[in-house]
Amino acid sequence: MSVYYIGMYDIDDPEQFQGYPPRVLALLPKYGGQVLASDTSPYVIEGKARRMNAIIRFPSREAALGLYNDPDYQEAKRMRHESTSNITMVLVEEFAPVSPHN
Repeated sequence: MSVYYIGMYDIDDPEQFQGYPPRVLALLPKYGGQVLASDTSPYVIEGKARRMNAIIRFPSREAALGLYNDPDYQEAKRMRHESTSNITMVLVEEFAPVSPHN
């Protein structure tokens, strides 16, 4: 079952952060990841928006965690940690409705 990475954080150092997206995008194919949304100007309905808001679909939780733990991602993660704050990253499973006939 697919899982969705949802990431939200504030970008404190845009210049340093510039190196992060290309590194992540280069790794996504290896893990079957597909960016579904990435927005730095979200429309707030409730709560507090963060500067970066992204949704990435992966074929499985193992694939998503594979990218997160990939040795090639560690430098990108360091860059993100040093250039952002208020980080929230979660993995959520795809919704599978129950058929009324089961």
